[in-house]
Amino acid sequence: MAMLKLRRKARRNTGFAFIETVIAIAILAVGLLGVAALLAQLGGNSTKSRYMSTEALLASEKLDDLNRFPYNDPAIVVPTGNTAGSLTADTTDTVTVGAITETVDYFDQVRISSGNGNMVETVSGKDAGGNSVFITTTHAPDGSIQTTTSNNPPAPTPDMLTFSRRWIIEQNMANLPAGVRRFTVLVSLQVPVFPSTFQSSMLR
Repeated sequence: MAMLKLRRKARRNTGFAFIETVIAIAILAVGLLGVAALLAQLGGNSTKSRYMSTEALLASEKLDDLNRFPYNDPAIVVPTGNTAGSLTADTTDTVTVGAITETVDYFDQVRISSGNGNMVETVSGKDAGGNSVFITTTHAPDGSIQTTTSNNPPAPTPDMLTFSRRWIIEQNMANLPAGVRRFTVLVSLQVPVFPSTFQSSMLR
């Protein structure tokens, strides 16, 4: 009789140990799934932060470029109305200031290599005959700079991040003092496709 009671007790203990193991495994699985989801979210946030910081740098660079032009340079003059350029489309305009007439693009493209650290900037424009030209400047990590000109846009490479920049120049606006211009630059990531944009403005 005593032996029978011991066997029943041992079976009950074995049953409880199995149930406890299953519950522990289930809790561990839920915890690991939560950790995996958190790591995936952190990875996505890190990638977006990297893209946003690059876009902020490119916007600041373009604003500095625009700010360096003389006040009467066709590149920053508003020929008609209150605005020149566009933030929603690649815009080109013919601007005349005094005896100078230039074709001005209010957009460009910047490609950054994610592998070798090269920063490649491509700016489109017109040559003396009115043909489209693409000027590509490559800044290498060692500080060297190489510039090439072609009638065709450079072919994208797999390790390149491609950003587009568009800008608008405003003057004589109701919310601006007389004689003051506002430059606004919008940078967006084109390749890879990612919902990341950055916009910045400055007054001059």
